[in-house]
Amino acid sequence: MTDPSHPPQPTAAGGRSASPGITTTGTTTSRRANRRTVALMLTPALLLLALFLVLPFLLSIGLSVTNYNLLNRRAVTLFVGLANYASILEDERFWQAAWNTARFALVTVPVQSALALLLAVLVNSGLPGRNLFRGVYFLPTVLSMAVVSVIWAGLLRAPQGVLNALVGTLSGGVLGPYDWLGDETLAMPTIIVLSVWQGVGFQMVIYLAGLQSINAELYEAARIDGASRFQQFLHITLPSLRNTHVFVVLATTVLAFKLFGQVDVLTQGGPLDSTNTLVRYLFNSGFREHRVGFASAASVLFFLLVLGITLVQRALVREDREI
Repeated sequence: MTDPSHPPQPTAAGGRSASPGITTTGTTTSRRANRRTVALMLTPALLLLALFLVLPFLLSIGLSVTNYNLLNRRAVTLFVGLANYASILEDERFWQAAWNTARFALVTVPVQSALALLLAVLVNSGLPGRNLFRGVYFLPTVLSMAVVSVIWAGLLRAPQGVLNALVGTLSGGVLGPYDWLGDETLAMPTIIVLSVWQGVGFQMVIYLAGLQSINAELYEAARIDGASRFQQFLHITLPSLRNTHVFVVLATTVLAFKLFGQVDVLTQGGPLDSTNTLVRYLFNSGFREHRVGFASAASVLFFLLVLGITLVQRALVREDREI
C-alpha cells in the first residue's frame, strides 16, 4: 500500500524518477555557459566594429559641425553648427553627384542581380565544362578595381582602342569611333557596363550557394507532375531563393552607392561632372580640398541616405513576405 504521507514521485521514461530541480538547474547553468561563450566569441568582432566603424562615425558627427581644415591645422577650429550641412544642400555639385549615384544604382542593382541569377542557373546545370565557366565568371571579382579600370582604359581608348576597332570591324566602318569616356552621354553607361562585368561574379556565387541548398526532391516531384523547366524555375527556384534575393539586392545596393574607384581612375568625375559620385564628392572635399568639417557633414548625409534606402528595401521585402 502507498503511504499517504509520502505521495509517489513522478517518473520519467524508463521508470526512473524525474528530478525537476536538478534538470532545471542544469539547463540554466548550460544556458549561462553558452551565453558566456557566445559573448566571448563576439567580443573581438564587436571591438573592431566599435573601433573602425562606430568611433569614426561619431568623430565625423563631431567634425561636421566645425570648420576644421586639414591643411591649416594651426588655424582655430570654430563651431559652425549646421552651416556645413546647409552649404552641402545648396551645392549643385552635391545634387549632381547624388543623381549620378542614384542613376548608377537604379540600373546596376537589377541588371547585375538578374544576370548573376542567370549565370548561377547556367553553371549549376549539367553543362560540360561548368567548373571552367565558374572560374571565368568569378575571375574579374578577384581582380582589384584599380587594375580592372586600367585594363578597360586601354580597351576604351579613343579613337584607336580595341573596342572601337571591334565596333568598326563588325559594322563595316559605319559605326564609330566613339569617345566612350569623354562623351557625356556615354561615360556613365560605360562605367555601368564595366561595374556589372567586374562584380557579377560575386552575386553569382551567392546565388549558386542558394541554388545548391534547394531540395532536389522538389524538382523531381515537379517533373513527375509534368512541369516544364520554366515552371520549375518560376514556382520552385525563385521562391526558394527569397532570402538570397534579399541579401543580393541589399549588398549590391550598398556596393553601388560606394561607387568610386572606376570613376576616379577612368573619368575623374567628368565630363562635366556626369560621372561624379557621392563618395568622390566627399573624398575631394576632405582630402583634396582639405575641408574636413565639410566632408564630415557630407559623409553623415551619405550614411543617412544609404541607411534610409536600406530600411525601405527591408520594409518592402517584409511586406512582400507577409503577402
